[in-house]
Amino acid sequence: MDAKTAFDAVLTEVRKKIAGKLDVIELMFIAMLANGHVLLEGVPGVAKTTMTKTLADTVQAQFGRVQGMPDLDIRDIIGYTYMDDSNQVQLKKGPIFCNMLLIDELNRASPRTTTSLLEALEERQVTIGGESMQLPKPFMALATQNPLNIEGTTPLPKVLCDRFLMRLSVEYPSMEEEQQMLRIKEREEKIVTNKVLTTEDVLGLQNAVKEIVVPDEVVAYITRVVNATRKNIQIVMGASPRSEISFFNCAKAKALIEGRKEATIDDIKYLAKPVLSHRIVVRATGGVGVNGVINGIIATLQ
Repeated sequence: MDAKTAFDAVLTEVRKKIAGKLDVIELMFIAMLANGHVLLEGVPGVAKTTMTKTLADTVQAQFGRVQGMPDLDIRDIIGYTYMDDSNQVQLKKGPIFCNMLLIDELNRASPRTTTSLLEALEERQVTIGGESMQLPKPFMALATQNPLNIEGTTPLPKVLCDRFLMRLSVEYPSMEEEQQMLRIKEREEKIVTNKVLTTEDVLGLQNAVKEIVVPDEVVAYITRVVNATRKNIQIVMGASPRSEISFFNCAKAKALIEGRKEATIDDIKYLAKPVLSHRIVVRATGGVGVNGVINGIIATLQ
């Protein structure tokens, strides 16, 4: 199955339960093909969880779910060892041992718990009882977070945010989309989401991404964008080298699902906010915000 056919099939299934949000769904699919993780941010009730769960429902794979809470412990995510009645050490695997993990309201968990996810997100392995264990392939984490002005939330450490390939902002729907959403809810019990991809399909598409060419001028543009974040007076902390790798892989995946053999500078411009917005720290900008700063950087680069 080629990437465009796969994306069209997934989109058909997701649209059964989601009104609008096509750009967010596309970027989530790009992240899956780029073998990365996604952080979705938005106020409660804008379908962040529904989107992630529905995307997972389209793939014939193991699915795990964790609910972020202040008392959530890393053992609740990765698992633990214990002594059974025969004094034998047994392993209880946590929900992270899956292909697609939904972490709902990640920023309601304690910083100690969230930072302990670094090994899993970066190395696709966890350490339990002193033993390192590989996670299944493919492995993708889809985490949702509420804005920081919502009660009970704490900022995610930047070292953790940097492990997410993209941060996607989920906005309020338009009036037309809300009307469509109500009709979907009206017949929700009758809606069946079909599994249109297998894990082998996903791994095959991830391998196909590696064959996409990134011309020298696109590589140069990526480094110029990232370097600009480190020199901009409105930015306290610029983007890391990992953001350049994210641009590189996401641009390849975007080209693949659009049937192209090469990534372009326009791909980088399209991906700028999802790739950079969670990685940089801006000063008080008079209402411009992080996305406004990123737009300014893109506008000034030729």
